Amino acid sequence: MRYGTFELGEAEGTVLAHSIRLPSGRVPKGQVLSQDDIARLSEEGVVSVVAVRLDPGDMLEDEAAATIAGAIAPDNLRFSEATTGRVNIYARVDGLFVADRAVVDALNRIDPAITLACLADHVAVRAGDMVATVKIIPLAVGGDKVAQAVSLLSEAVAFEVKTFRPRAVTLVATELPSLKASVMDRTARLLEQRLAPSGSRLIKEIRIPHSADRLTEVLRELKSREIDEPAMVIVFGASAVADADDVIPAAIRRAGGEVEQVGMPVDPGNLLVLGRIGEVPVLGAPGCARSPKENGFDWVLNRLMAGETPTSFDITGMGVGGLLMEIPTRPRPRDATAEKKVTLSVGALLLAAGQARRMGKEGPHKLLAEFGGVPLVRRSAEVLSASQASPVVAVTGHRREEIEAALAGLDIPLHFNSGYASGMAGSLVTGFSAPELAEKDGILVMLADMPGVTTDHVNMLIGAFREAGGGVVVRSVSEGKRGNPIILPRVAYDAVLRLEGDVGARAIIENSGLSVIDVDIGPAAHLDVDTPEAVTAAGGVLRG
Repeated sequence: MRYGTFELGEAEGTVLAHSIRLPSGRVPKGQVLSQDDIARLSEEGVVSVVAVRLDPGDMLEDEAAATIAGAIAPDNLRFSEATTGRVNIYARVDGLFVADRAVVDALNRIDPAITLACLADHVAVRAGDMVATVKIIPLAVGGDKVAQAVSLLSEAVAFEVKTFRPRAVTLVATELPSLKASVMDRTARLLEQRLAPSGSRLIKEIRIPHSADRLTEVLRELKSREIDEPAMVIVFGASAVADADDVIPAAIRRAGGEVEQVGMPVDPGNLLVLGRIGEVPVLGAPGCARSPKENGFDWVLNRLMAGETPTSFDITGMGVGGLLMEIPTRPRPRDATAEKKVTLSVGALLLAAGQARRMGKEGPHKLLAEFGGVPLVRRSAEVLSASQASPVVAVTGHRREEIEAALAGLDIPLHFNSGYASGMAGSLVTGFSAPELAEKDGILVMLADMPGVTTDHVNMLIGAFREAGGGVVVRSVSEGKRGNPIILPRVAYDAVLRLEGDVGARAIIENSGLSVIDVDIGPAAHLDVDTPEAVTAAGGVLRG
């Protein structure tokens, strides 16, 4: 592969390294230049291009990324389409993400052009979470390097998502006079919330005095009980474990079980006990597990719920990354019962500033075309106004007066993008800077030229955003192909405000690391009317 500047006379067949903006439209990065492309560039006064000349056996970035991703075992995983040399990989199920560092490192050392990034090993994930991304850095890479990557991934598992397996859990809580009943009640509620992602259930709670003898009796009784689901016993002691012969580990051994580990190098979580009676895991919870904050108890519990059998070797290997104490960014994933009652706020941004160049010079404006007797821009605004999104804000630009006249009478703040000629980024920045939207948990972005989008479609997207708890990107798709509208969460607003030129939110979605939830709204996700023919084919009547 040769990267450089090529005169047009020798540029046929090269791959364009940077987009070229022309009065007649944009020639995108990654375009393999044909004779027609060369003629068009020449007519527009371009004399040379920065491009890549492929060598025999080279693979373009999208093909290479898709080929490498295709070698990853697809169990419990969903793969995006390859675009800009990237394939994002998502969890299909709630479970435990497990990665083999040696395999991931080996792949990343094949060639600097090939990269694989993934979550940390043994992280709990929810369905829809992005867990990994394959990215080809240059526009092309040697086919032999891709073959090496495919061979490696075919022979070894780089990562997987292990599905959580439901268990029937018995909670045994020991009591001392100093331990309030309200604390024990809250402990049981939090445990139920911790079990919920795996579909496990708390079938029984037993409260007993803090005594090795009494705990031994209870564990013996539980050992002989027959239940349909795989069982687990979790013991919350009224007093912290201070020794390998303290109440909880001593009772496990007396009941005929084995103690795998007392203590772990995770803080909070140091005072955990892991044992087993027959095939039933017995987990002595540290005191920090009475809190919803992440701690070492979660790490071991998640492994058990995913069907793993953690050993002393596994637990003693958790020290790197095990300092969880006093990290303010750690979430409180289970202390959210009250918060779930709060409905996440979603505003809507209608983009109506574009120049509609493909409608022809001095041609009719597509947003003024009438559908059912209503200008398209007004129809789109009414769709949003009737939805659960509030408020609805519109950004205008090209032929501002006519567009704003078409929106007259609607309760929609209008913001003018004076730099509309520079591309979509300016309109996004204008909209996301609107004070009406600044405090919203999410902003739904809709192009004004999409006549197939309905209020039901918009509400489906908002519903998915709220169901996910916010903090995710929600994207319209049709048959797996991405489209519009989309919802961006508040955490992405700053990135939008830094956009420049004729770019949209795609780069933010692909590079932010945010989870992406795709909602299939059918053909409407792809139906935009950029030409007079498209307007007519969609049932519109050209006006203005």
